[in-house]
Amino acid sequence: MTTLELRITGMTCDRCARTVEGALNALPQVRATVSYRDARAEIEIPHAIAAEELIKAVQAKGYGASLLERAGALKADKDNGGLRVVIVGSGSAAFAGAIRAAEEGARVTMIEAGTLGGTCVNVGCVPSKILIRGAHIAHLMHDHPFHGIAHLTPKLDRAKLVAQQQVRVGELRQAKYQSILDTNPEIGLLKGTARFRDQHTLIVTRADGTEKVVSADRFLIATGAAAVPPVPGLKDTPYWTSTEALVAERLPEHLIVLGGSAVGLELGQAFLRLGARVTVIELLPRLLPRDDEAIGETLKAILAQEDMRLLTGAKAESVHHRHGRFQVKLGAETLEADALLVATGRRPNTAELGLDEAGIPTEKNGAIVIDDHMRTAVENIYAAGDCTNQPQFVYVAAAAGTRAAINMLGGDVALDLTTMPAVVFTDPQVATVGLTEQQAKEQGLAAESRTLTLDNVPRALANFDTRGFIKLVAEKQTGRLLGAQVLAAEAGEIIQTAALALRARMTIRDLADQLFPYLTMVEGLKLAAQTFTKDVKQLSCCAG
Repeated sequence: MTTLELRITGMTCDRCARTVEGALNALPQVRATVSYRDARAEIEIPHAIAAEELIKAVQAKGYGASLLERAGALKADKDNGGLRVVIVGSGSAAFAGAIRAAEEGARVTMIEAGTLGGTCVNVGCVPSKILIRGAHIAHLMHDHPFHGIAHLTPKLDRAKLVAQQQVRVGELRQAKYQSILDTNPEIGLLKGTARFRDQHTLIVTRADGTEKVVSADRFLIATGAAAVPPVPGLKDTPYWTSTEALVAERLPEHLIVLGGSAVGLELGQAFLRLGARVTVIELLPRLLPRDDEAIGETLKAILAQEDMRLLTGAKAESVHHRHGRFQVKLGAETLEADALLVATGRRPNTAELGLDEAGIPTEKNGAIVIDDHMRTAVENIYAAGDCTNQPQFVYVAAAAGTRAAINMLGGDVALDLTTMPAVVFTDPQVATVGLTEQQAKEQGLAAESRTLTLDNVPRALANFDTRGFIKLVAEKQTGRLLGAQVLAAEAGEIIQTAALALRARMTIRDLADQLFPYLTMVEGLKLAAQTFTKDVKQLSCCAG
């Protein structure tokens, strides 16, 4: 018998590991144990079986496999008792990495110059969703579709909304971040600003100006990203980024938003529903320019119905601020407003890190270049989250932080983003996964698509809200699902089912044959799949 190890990619849970394990053990005289956590298969095989047969068995189940040169590679430093890990940052990527590194036996020091917890809990996901939810409630009070329920004008106290929001932010920061530091003796926090002196050393400058030299065996850079003003004259004005907008206790009379992507549209609609007049300016010809064209055009029409002014293909040439008013020049037109939100994207926080001293390359925008193992060009330095060239989503950052910790301590796991779902929390929401039809064709795939409008979804009809659609993209020859684009009130909840179907390499027929509970929005995926072969208008309710 021979013992070898395979690296397994594409697994998302322990159930995947059991599937791979079963495929391997089905081979004659093979004894295999598969770990999802380590992305490894340890295998005993008879001499007559070649490694290629094992790899083919794994690939037949939809996963990737490659032979590791030596068995036990992950166990090379399993004790890790003396390994020192320094993490720059304290957001989602940083904490995910710190927790995993400590679990593996490393001694971890986190370095943070600002507020513990990073963007998501403090000035991103959490407070923005609280604002959006509150604005949605206010909107429903005076604009709902149900006869017999009076329409009311909500009384707004913006200061109380902000106070409630900040209390919840503080609770989550304590529960999900500070408490980990308080209860885990293997993770310490050093307050200050870090910069590299060389590949093995950081200089940390404290608030009082004193400096501390910090050395480590491994480094994880997880410093996130920040908004950057792109317009002449803007830096000299009291403009908002999302940070200031979320805690503004005064509702503006007129809010101008620079940027027609996720943050600009989410916050713009929220302030619109709270009672402000809102104008959105997008440089490119359509909203959400990275998504399917139909999404941007349909969402634009929906937002216009709520009296949001949307100027696409428009450039803010200059910004001035006088006597409490902003003036934004757009060619022949000059817009005036009492508040200006800049939502044109975020730039990685890497400029002050001294990356050149450590030999770490970046892209033009400052993003640290990493591979799918979160490795930089320097062997002992890893990076994760919004400061890298990966997509700027908190769940990507956390997954990357965990995998970076595994890899820096001897592991070998990749982050597969091929089935990464994305959500824009407008109303209706935008949610996507996989390829658009255009992207599929650009990759040389023969693709076809079907679009199901929501007036064909029973739950949407029952809700009296049929705004939006569900679009599925499939490979013509095989019917394999390639992508999904959803514009619907609960698109963020729908999309994960599509992501799982994509991960499982399901076909349109597979999806159409699944049992979906009746009168749910996610049933729309089944109906959309059925449109490839049927006219769903001719089906009875919940027809299988």
